[in-house]
Amino acid sequence: MHSNDEREKVHFFSEGTKCAAWLYQGTTGACVVMSGGLAVTKEPGTDRFARRLNDAGFTVLAFDYRRFGESDGLPRQVARYGEQLADWQAAIEFARTLPGVDPNRIAIWGYSLSSGHVFRVAARNPWLAAAIAHSPLVDGVAALPNAMRHQKQIASLRFTMLAFVDAVGLRLGRDPILVPLAGPPGTITSLTTPDAQNGAGALNPGNAYPQWQQAVAASSALRVAFYRPGRHASRIKIPFLVVAYDDDGVAPPGPAIRAAVRAPRGELARLPGGHYAAYLDGHDEACHTLLVFLKKHLLDDADATPSAMSKGEAL
Repeated sequence: MHSNDEREKVHFFSEGTKCAAWLYQGTTGACVVMSGGLAVTKEPGTDRFARRLNDAGFTVLAFDYRRFGESDGLPRQVARYGEQLADWQAAIEFARTLPGVDPNRIAIWGYSLSSGHVFRVAARNPWLAAAIAHSPLVDGVAALPNAMRHQKQIASLRFTMLAFVDAVGLRLGRDPILVPLAGPPGTITSLTTPDAQNGAGALNPGNAYPQWQQAVAASSALRVAFYRPGRHASRIKIPFLVVAYDDDGVAPPGPAIRAAVRAPRGELARLPGGHYAAYLDGHDEACHTLLVFLKKHLLDDADATPSAMSKGEAL
């Protein structure tokens, strides 16, 4: 087990809002900025990966979006993509100022919804050293049919109505209407696919992170279905790793695989398992995949690069 002494709490400001982050100080000058999925805070979302990267010498900055976790911002549990993209930008700029960090050797890593944001952030920041989209939500529209197959029609209608009521209420200054991040078919929740049911156990084993609020504004949950960040893939000029899981039932792998091919310097790692495999039995394999890519592009470690890891091929 690692001790928490290896990291320190830091803060930065994004459009005037204070955001909280864990800083894991490394030794190589290279830095990875990280954030977790929809309403997943930095501890359950990034901690295990951050420690593995830090053990390999990387500085890691793992942050909470505004309105979530330990970051400021009201109302709570509301995911607004423009704000979250600004938070990414602020986190990256803050990382560039950290002692011991080479501002030209910064990479970004996101999981699920956050890895959708990574597509857009990577396209906007061609000076970044590399980017990783892990189990990415590339095309919400493409993922929607799979989600609908595992939900009852009446529950879908009730959820949609609730999301619209929530959206209007938020505009009027009301508190958000929250829904769980996952639940069984027939419940009013963000996702009801079989794979989604694995999320709580994978991210929060034994309730290791009791402060994590596993709920999100209904309107934020609905908006995921219309988010299509994969359209930015062709504009990503930096080394870009897409990690796709063969049996991902939350963010199906097809759009992610196609996006990796469209990215000019895209690399694809196809791994076995579902959406949360990287937090379960596939954790070591996932960490190895990340480290091979990061060492190659941030540490110039050519020996760490398997020949299979090339454009459009699996690691």
